[in-house]
Amino acid sequence: MDMTDHVATALRDMKIGEEVHYKLGTTVFQIQLLDDVAFGHKFAILDIDEGWMVRKYGEIIGRATVPIAKGKHVHIHNIEGIRGRGDQAEREASQ
Repeated sequence: MDMTDHVATALRDMKIGEEVHYKLGTTVFQIQLLDDVAFGHKFAILDIDEGWMVRKYGEIIGRATVPIAKGKHVHIHNIEGIRGRGDQAEREASQ
């Protein structure tokens, strides 16, 4: 993970209410999941405001279409992909 990340990836199927531990740098954090999260899907590791550029592994993966609470499942229902979209290139470059 990267220090600028907003999300982490589930390494197995995870259930609502589970406590998840993750490491950024040398610090270990924990959060409680607010949704089920399938293997390979993402969950928010901090509160994400609507319109934020969402980062995973230090790279922008999309824009939040709604506010996303820490511990919520992050997927196409609450982020909009922007990679490869010419109509979003100018907006992405300005942020």
